[in-house]
Formats: sequence, C-alpha cells, structure tokens
Amino acid sequence: MRQLLVTVLYNSIITVMTDNMEKNKKQTKATVSLVACIIIGIIFLASGSGKIIGFGEVPGRTMEFIGFILPDALLKPFIVYFIYDILIPYILPWFELVLGCFLLIGFVPRLIAVLCLPFSLLLMGNNIWAITQGMAKYTSCECFGIWETLFGELTPVQSLGIDIGIFVLALVIIFVHPARFLVSRDWLANLGKKKEELIKGSSEA
Repeated sequence: MRQLLVTVLYNSIITVMTDNMEKNKKQTKATVSLVACIIIGIIFLASGSGKIIGFGEVPGRTMEFIGFILPDALLKPFIVYFIYDILIPYILPWFELVLGCFLLIGFVPRLIAVLCLPFSLLLMGNNIWAITQGMAKYTSCECFGIWETLFGELTPVQSLGIDIGIFVLALVIIFVHPARFLVSRDWLANLGKKKEELIKGSSEA
C-alpha cells in the first residue's frame, strides 16, 4: 500500500513538473516571438509612414536598381510607369505600413513573417547593389523617407544590417511562434470570439 502511494505521488510530481516545463517553454516562445514582431513592426511602421508622408518620393538608387535587375524585354512604357509612378511611391509604403501594423497587433504573425522574407530579400538586394556601386555614389539608403531628413540618414551598409535583422527575426517568428500558422495572438482571437458572441446574442434576442 505504501509503495503504491509513493508511486502515485511520484507520478503526480513528475506530471506537474512536466506540465510546468511545457507551459514555461510555450511562454518563452511566445515572448521571443512577441519581441521579434514588435521590432519588425516598428521598423516597417517607420519606413512605410516616412515614405507615405513624403508622398510619392522615389529614391534615385531604387529606380536604377529596378532598371538593373529587370530585363530589357520588360521595360515597356506601361510597366515602367506602373513600377516608378505607382508601385514604388504608393503601393510599397502602404504594404510596409500594413505589415508593421499587423505584426504589432498580432494578426496572423507567422503568415505576415512569411511575407516579410521575400520583401526583406528584395531590400537586401537593393542595398547590396548600392554598396557595390560605391559609397560615394549612394551615401544614404533613403529607406525611411522623411524620418531620415528629420532624425539622420542611414548608409546602405547600416540599412543592409537592418534588412538582415528583419530576415532573421521573421524566421524566428515563423519557427518559434507557438500558435498555428493562421492563428492570431490570443487577445486578438479572443476579441473576435467576443464579437461573434455579441452578434449571436443580439440575433437570438
């Protein structure tokens, strides 16, 4: 009888310890993922808003970079117009702003992090190309729009370091975030559930 009680007590302690370890592990992953989301979110929020406030500004080096990577067959007038007059000055800044906001509020962070990967690679390619052209030719990255004018410019090398950091942090979110791929953070998911309950309650009334 005593041996049975000892066995039961031992198993209970092991179960509690295992549950606590799993809980702590999940909390640690959630914290690491949250920090990564906040860092990337703030960067994209600043980058997108700075360009939006600048209203339609297109860095000269970005125009040259696009011309360098695109084959001549694609340099048709309407494609050039779309890239230089619509995509770069208007769509991309809002894309950055939306990515930053989604990461900060915790909306499907793993999916948003996946979108950050090719975008950060494109930014890295732009900065690497600028560096190869010579630091004297491109002294600033012009990545943060009007904020660089107010708070100081970043060199292409500094900007490349930020881009690499974004890429690494996006991988951290993808592989460390504890929730499933298309699941938002708990507070946002709970907010959606409460809204559904209110709608259901009002319809039943």
